[in-house]
Amino acid sequence: MRWFWVDRFTEFVSGSHASGVKNVALDEEVVDNYCLGYTMLPPTLIIEGLAQLGGILVHEKFGFTKRVVLAKVGSAKYYAPARPGDSLQYHVKLERTQDSGATVTGTSHCDGVLQAEVDLMFAFLEEGHLIDGPLFNPGDLLAMMRMMNFFHVAVTADGEPIPFHENL
Repeated sequence: MRWFWVDRFTEFVSGSHASGVKNVALDEEVVDNYCLGYTMLPPTLIIEGLAQLGGILVHEKFGFTKRVVLAKVGSAKYYAPARPGDSLQYHVKLERTQDSGATVTGTSHCDGVLQAEVDLMFAFLEEGHLIDGPLFNPGDLLAMMRMMNFFHVAVTADGEPIPFHENL
């Protein structure tokens, strides 16, 4: 099973923000098994979906040259569960970058109503620290981004299509 917690990108502006959709389905094993008798998407997987959007936003900002990992969830607030049949609209905003990482804020909405808010911190792993080599097998990140329609919506800050990065 692929562990994608975003079904598709709906917007991506380089260095600024990204949006995407996650449809909650009953046939997802984690939805059915998380809380027996009350089917819902585990809240941690909402964080993971927002982190996947945010991580790609940060990764693209640096030309896909950094090894970006989620380092810390600064805060997370949930206002409603995500149930089967719900379509979650995710939005992340790049707040700050520095030499060692970046911060992103994210929200999840369901039917236009705020469902969750998170503050995420990403770190850049340096070569030889914890892991050597890339975090993805060659072509895996590119394939994932294609499946999630990244290249259909991604634009630069000037509104031009995102150029293909050789680091993918």
